[in-house]
Amino acid sequence: MISLEKNFVALDCEMVGVGPEGRFNALARVTIVDWDGNTLMDEYVKPGQEVIDYRTFVSGITPEILHDAKLCFTACKKRVIKLLRGRVLVGHGLKNDLQVLGITHPWHMTRDTATYEPFMKTRFQDGLLWPRGLKDLCREVLQRDIQVCGKPHSSYEDALSALDLYRSTQAEWEKSVAGKVQIVRAFQYEQQQQQHQYFGAMPQYVMY
Repeated sequence: MISLEKNFVALDCEMVGVGPEGRFNALARVTIVDWDGNTLMDEYVKPGQEVIDYRTFVSGITPEILHDAKLCFTACKKRVIKLLRGRVLVGHGLKNDLQVLGITHPWHMTRDTATYEPFMKTRFQDGLLWPRGLKDLCREVLQRDIQVCGKPHSSYEDALSALDLYRSTQAEWEKSVAGKVQIVRAFQYEQQQQQHQYFGAMPQYVMY
């Protein structure tokens, strides 16, 4: 459906824990790369509230890093929105990233390797499709080891890995999205026709 490679970007965020027992997420780092892996944005973000859990073993974020962070959340959000506008967004578990950024992105312009059905697994308990970890997908599909035990995650590496996973099945994925778009458009057209018929008859009904 969309073929211009310059329209694709990949995103990944690192988060720290805030609130009671650090259970809630706050943005601490955001990375966006283009189709060729060039970094469009890679910034540490100063949280707007006290950090309870830096989650350093996963996030790589330390108190020193955030102490030196210059970018506030509002400014970061504006930059991200500008970079994503009109572009196809690739990532893994994008629901969490978009939520912590406080933004949305059109579903037909989103490619999430966590919810792409061919990449998902069937859960034994109930037969439902369930997301797989980015680490496992990369090992199986790309024969690449990421998120190595004992080292914190790299938002650049994770964003690029999600992009490479998408690239590995781009033709099939775009065909799937195009089919879904056609279904939605057909449904919307049907709804519009029904509304037209309904409201077209309304004046006559009201008059009587």
